[in-house]
Amino acid sequence: MTLGFAINTAAGILAIASAAAFGTAFFVFTKARYTSIAQISDQIDLVLHNADHLYIGESDEGELSILHSEITKMTLRIREQNDALKKEKEHLADSLADIAHQLRTPLTSVNLILSLLENSPDENDRKAFVRETEKLLVQMDWLLTSLLKLSRLDAGIVVFQSGQTDVNALVCAALRPFLIPMELHDIDLQIDVPKGMIIQGDSGWLSEAIQNILKNCIESAGENGRIEIVCKDNPLFTEIAIHDSGPGFDKEDLPCLFDRFYRGKNPNATGYGIGLSLCRMIITRQGGTITAKNHPQGGANFAIRFPK
Repeated sequence: MTLGFAINTAAGILAIASAAAFGTAFFVFTKARYTSIAQISDQIDLVLHNADHLYIGESDEGELSILHSEITKMTLRIREQNDALKKEKEHLADSLADIAHQLRTPLTSVNLILSLLENSPDENDRKAFVRETEKLLVQMDWLLTSLLKLSRLDAGIVVFQSGQTDVNALVCAALRPFLIPMELHDIDLQIDVPKGMIIQGDSGWLSEAIQNILKNCIESAGENGRIEIVCKDNPLFTEIAIHDSGPGFDKEDLPCLFDRFYRGKNPNATGYGIGLSLCRMIITRQGGTITAKNHPQGGANFAIRFPK
């Protein structure tokens, strides 16, 4: 009887001691986990309120290590998004400054012409001033329209209607607005477009892109110039090449031709640096590519390619 009690007492003491040890270990372990979680929480708070703080201390524990890994990914993603937003704001500010500058030049000219028009008694001079004002207003209208198109493309609200487009019809549609100006400036036009050539894309926007290239080429070719449009088809791609007889590009300008608002190193360069940028956006977002280089025979050469 005594032996049994002694055994039961020892077992009871052992059970109590085991429970106490387990409870102590559980308390210490739980406290350590809560301390680690509190530290991670404090570090997350730093991340949220301090964009420069990205470090979250590592944890050796399994579950907390996984949590640490996921939070680290989140902080890096937040940093990337913050950097992207910062760049977008800077780009927007720069773009607004460029737009204001682009509009200020023709507006200043219009104000000056209107002042001269008011004080000029000569009828011929007044007609010349009116024609020049009309020309500037057309330029401003083109500028604003192009900027609106660029903003729509930047915002991603343009939905291209992809379909089979006949290249010959596309080139003819793009040329239509320029036929009279080319005739007035005695610009020779050569077209070589095989019948039945098809590309995949939005014909309206592609026509817009080609018109911007043609506008650039017509200005470069000048009086009695020449423009050549040659289309080629092979198993890999379809190409639309436009070549003018102008002076071509300066070597240092070639890498930046399609950059927005880039007008070249020449201080006397005309244009706004928008047309070619808009052209590239339209073409690349429909799966095509566009390149520009100096033609071996002189002048500029633009090549638009659409893969099969």
